[in-house]
Amino acid sequence: MSDQLTRRHFLRRVSAGAAGLGLTAQFSPNAFGARREWKAGLARVMITPQKSLWMAGYASRKKPSEGVIQDLYAKALVLEDHSGKRAVLVTTDLVGLPAGVSHNIAERVEKQYHLTRDQLLLSSSHTHGGPVVGKMLGTMYPMNSQQWADVEAYTSELEDKIVKLIGTSLKSLRPARLGFGHGEAGFAMNRRARTNEEVVIGVNKEGPVDYDVPVLRVDDKHGKLRAVVFGYACHNTTARDFMQFNADYAGYAQAWLENHHPGATALFIAGCGGDANPYPRGTIELARQHGEELAAAVEKVLGRDLQTVRGPLKIAYEEFPVAFATPPGREELQAQLKSKDVYHRNWAEAMLKILDRDGHLPTEYHYPLGMWQFGQDLTLIALGGEVVVDYDLRLKKELGPEKLWVAGYCNDVFAYIPSLRVLKEGGYEGGGAMVYYGHPGPFAPTIEETIIGKVHDLIRQFRSESS
Repeated sequence: MSDQLTRRHFLRRVSAGAAGLGLTAQFSPNAFGARREWKAGLARVMITPQKSLWMAGYASRKKPSEGVIQDLYAKALVLEDHSGKRAVLVTTDLVGLPAGVSHNIAERVEKQYHLTRDQLLLSSSHTHGGPVVGKMLGTMYPMNSQQWADVEAYTSELEDKIVKLIGTSLKSLRPARLGFGHGEAGFAMNRRARTNEEVVIGVNKEGPVDYDVPVLRVDDKHGKLRAVVFGYACHNTTARDFMQFNADYAGYAQAWLENHHPGATALFIAGCGGDANPYPRGTIELARQHGEELAAAVEKVLGRDLQTVRGPLKIAYEEFPVAFATPPGREELQAQLKSKDVYHRNWAEAMLKILDRDGHLPTEYHYPLGMWQFGQDLTLIALGGEVVVDYDLRLKKELGPEKLWVAGYCNDVFAYIPSLRVLKEGGYEGGGAMVYYGHPGPFAPTIEETIIGKVHDLIRQFRSESS
């Protein structure tokens, strides 16, 4: 594939050519086959904080929230194949779930519902209009002890709600049929803008993006839409710096679809949009417009014949180490304590505490990778962290785009995940944000090949199980 096709027009051409790749004329929204391969269960719960809390995602905020524009939700979809194997997707209108929260939920779910870790996929929309969860991005927020206590209380309540949500979804299993297709929405814009000296967050109209809108349709036994799961690779940062809770464009897209399909549940999965922002952005009205554009793209897919999604369901989850680059020494950290930048001072202080406690700084992080494969019809790859679009485009090139869904912000949102290209270029996604995420420095140059290699390992594992 040429360099041109690995950039912004790659998925536009894929979507236009989908009919030639076997994605049409196989699944009619109004049909239901004689063999019922699937059962589906659904549930939702509102997770809007009931009091003022510090909002997540922007260092520029200097006070807690001041009201609500949109309510925030957690939603669950459980799928069961004909053999009884189950997997649960949970989507949340949050900036992300840190590892500690995800692990707590997974442990409780296994104890209460006998679902193993590989059966659970926790996804966040990465809206910057939600509350702080756990200690994620902790050096970013100038909170006092009471405000941190409020966040801790909310996080505990959130865990309770998600665990109960999963139990509710398991009780609502009904016969279902699945269909898959692709749409397109064009408001994502690469944000890595070059200046004479560095890469900054801005507008890069020539940079790589992914316009793809993957759509999974879930019908009941009568052919009525029961749920729609859809994705997009772009930050949920249209409504910048607002002090009211909101779910940004993903929230408006979900609401539009649910309003136009009464009784159905819409669930959003964020894609590899770590280096993409909505364009234009800056107002709530623009968030609504982008959400309605995305919903219209989903609606167009729902109106077509889709690829039938059959079983069996294969699932996998693995955590494996990804290496950091050489960490800073004590002298360098002590020098950072005198920095004019408060965030670098906070970071240096946190690193010195780790150094004093452990005698060394971390050299690696355990990266979460999930994968669901639906027969020969669809593979969902769930990547952790704020993954840049290069991973998405590379995997679609290597594995084929028509039956592939690549998601980011899954299971643990702990850092930006740069490709080797982005890592070499530097900038916020290439290592600058590590100050806010509380890591000792940028990732090592091996990170891309480590993650991509593990994806291929799981693909080969699935294929060997089928042979």
